[in-house]
Amino acid sequence: MSVRVGKTDKAAAFPVAAKTALKNDQLRANVRRATDTIRGKRALRVEEMPDWQKLRDAASAIKAHTLRHLDEYLVEFEKNCELVGGKVHWARDADEANAIAVKLIKEYGGTEVIKVKTMTSDEVQMNVALEAAGITPIETDLADMIVQMGHDEPSHIVVPALHKNRFEVRDLFRETMQKPELTEQPEELTGAARAYLRERFLKVKIGVSGANFAIAETGGVCVVESEGNGRMCLTMPDVLITLVGVEKVIPRFEDLEVFLQLLPRSATGERMNPYNSLWCGVHPSDGPKAFHVILLDNGRTNLLHDEMERETLECIRCGACLNACPVYRETGGHAYGSIYSGPIGAILSPQLQSLEHSRSLPYASTLCGACYEVCPVKINIPEILIHLRGRVVREEQATLGGKLAVENLAMQGAAIAFKSQRRYEAAQRLAQAGQALFREGDQLENLPGMAGGWTKYRDLRAIPKQSFRDWWKSRSNGGNA
Repeated sequence: MSVRVGKTDKAAAFPVAAKTALKNDQLRANVRRATDTIRGKRALRVEEMPDWQKLRDAASAIKAHTLRHLDEYLVEFEKNCELVGGKVHWARDADEANAIAVKLIKEYGGTEVIKVKTMTSDEVQMNVALEAAGITPIETDLADMIVQMGHDEPSHIVVPALHKNRFEVRDLFRETMQKPELTEQPEELTGAARAYLRERFLKVKIGVSGANFAIAETGGVCVVESEGNGRMCLTMPDVLITLVGVEKVIPRFEDLEVFLQLLPRSATGERMNPYNSLWCGVHPSDGPKAFHVILLDNGRTNLLHDEMERETLECIRCGACLNACPVYRETGGHAYGSIYSGPIGAILSPQLQSLEHSRSLPYASTLCGACYEVCPVKINIPEILIHLRGRVVREEQATLGGKLAVENLAMQGAAIAFKSQRRYEAAQRLAQAGQALFREGDQLENLPGMAGGWTKYRDLRAIPKQSFRDWWKSRSNGGNA
């Protein structure tokens, strides 16, 4: 099975991409400004909720229960969806999902589709597949439209064009919409986008959407958004095709009561989303006349066997962990080389692809724990990052046939030294003697090899002549302290 997660298989390793991002002062300023704003709004909205922690516990319990019984709830969703006139398709991987979508669009005679809330379609690179089949995809979410117009990549889970400021958007709209008089005022920019999209909403007869939740009890899907474009995309076309990851299913309609309190506050700092669209089957007098749901695996079920890895699938894609992450704040989302960036991307992408193309991502973290503190479903991202780092080390050892990489060899040497007081003290004396070549005052500078990566960006104190152990010995023997 071929698993794809956006552009990861072609992207540079995180340390390389991060260095490039750090040189882009405008990008870093845009990201900091946007994440600071969202974090501030989120803090205010969370402070209003005396039962916030109980809501987090409830959401985590619902998700954990669902994933333990995922097979049952997916079958229930399929049965109830088809009872109300929908049609469910099962896709094992990206290629199969794209093939189903292309086949359906062609069956209905479509040459264009309007799309909204389709991060999962970015995961499988559906736009590429549609264009290859002669079908034009039109993104209608404002941020996704900006990314598409600029031939760019999303940089945030909730705000895909977060790395762009309004002046950059103005220049893009001037060029692509042929509006040289357009200013950077938000009212003008949104007005231009509205006029551009309205024609497409009225003309295009096939819609492609994602879904925040798929409800097993009703066979319906739920899409939450802030602009209203999703409502237009869900209700105006004659045909609606919804692509949803299998982990998005929840058991009961009443479970939305929990998630629709957590998601908007965590994602955009709103008490509720302005538009909450629930769609179930087909209705003679309203909305699409044909409704198709593509349930996507693409590596997800591989995570179910391991309790810690399974926890990753509880994510509701709020993006709160990105806004809180000090690493994401400095690098933005493109450095992660995946449609899923930030802390959640650092654990999700490696697991979906079995670490094949994203071995550096588990190390794209300080392990500060800020992501866990803000996660509305209490995913313990730091613990999972440590778990994945262990997998990377073990796989490297197996690949090298017992010959350890330099870093692993250093760790093994340290372990041997720490097991014996005599070896530890001998290693300390050796280090004291060898540091003279790299000592500048009280600091060590320009250490060789991998150690140079530490001293290049951080201060490292020189090893003192007298260790704490030696000082304690001299004190215990009556010497001068």
